Amino acid sequence: MATQPNQALPNGYRLNEYTIVRKIGGGGFSMVYLARDDDNQSVAIKEYLPGALVLRTEGSVIVQANSTENNNIFRHGMKCFFEEGRALARIDHPNVIRVTNFFRANDTVYMVMRFERGKTLQQHIQANRGTIRESFIRRVFAQLLNGLREVHTHKLLHLDIKPSNLYIRLDGSPVLIDFGAARQTLTQEESKLQPMYTPGFAAPEQYHNRERLGPWTDIYSIGASLYACLAGYPPQAADARLLNDKLVPATQNWRGAYSDQLLETIDDCLKLNYMERPQSVFSLQKVLMDRSAMAPPRSSLLSSIKRSLSKELF
Repeated sequence: MATQPNQALPNGYRLNEYTIVRKIGGGGFSMVYLARDDDNQSVAIKEYLPGALVLRTEGSVIVQANSTENNNIFRHGMKCFFEEGRALARIDHPNVIRVTNFFRANDTVYMVMRFERGKTLQQHIQANRGTIRESFIRRVFAQLLNGLREVHTHKLLHLDIKPSNLYIRLDGSPVLIDFGAARQTLTQEESKLQPMYTPGFAAPEQYHNRERLGPWTDIYSIGASLYACLAGYPPQAADARLLNDKLVPATQNWRGAYSDQLLETIDDCLKLNYMERPQSVFSLQKVLMDRSAMAPPRSSLLSSIKRSLSKELF
């Protein structure tokens, strides 16, 4: 019988007390489905499905390791995924994706989350490239840091913060989604797997020295996400920066367009040495909530420049 790695569960499939509506996302380690519970409420269900390790026989829903060698690695990763779900289920915060259930089925594990409507920060960046206001940046990231503080309080790290994992609801409030902790644990077990970090947003210690992971690791990713809001693209990847740092500081790139305070904060978050970054989310949040240091809107800056030139000319 033919096999297909990462074959999705069929629409209409009954998974415990949930009915699969359709696949809505997925990556190298998981599938995400829109589903409905017995009360007809929409939920998102993430299925642990690492494509490098497992396959699904065509016509079946059962997941199995693709080799004897990979079976132990898959089982270890499945345990990490399950424990991640257990830990996240203890967090009830408006700026962190709400995990409502987690269970084993089909020889893998599933995480049930509240289904959110809106768009990612990445989509917002693409639609407003180079024109995102500082007021928007400060508001969104100050709220996101509220959620990240709660995560760190529970002795957890996100480890995959990037604009595509920062979701903006229809009411404008942000939420952290798609934690990467289980995937990071798995990469420590098997070097042949694809790296489970995102170049440009991952901190240097995610490439090397993983024993030094801490809140400052997520703070680097916050800085990279802030940089992407301004540039429209991520900063130079940290591993490349370690060899030849070509990253132009935010204080040079956008001076005058954004406040010095915001630009200096971005540069501080992107320090290669983790000890030189802000060490806690609280200290970073205080800066972003200080609107007194915020630069005037760009239109105001341009008007001011024009008025100044007019005075000089006439």
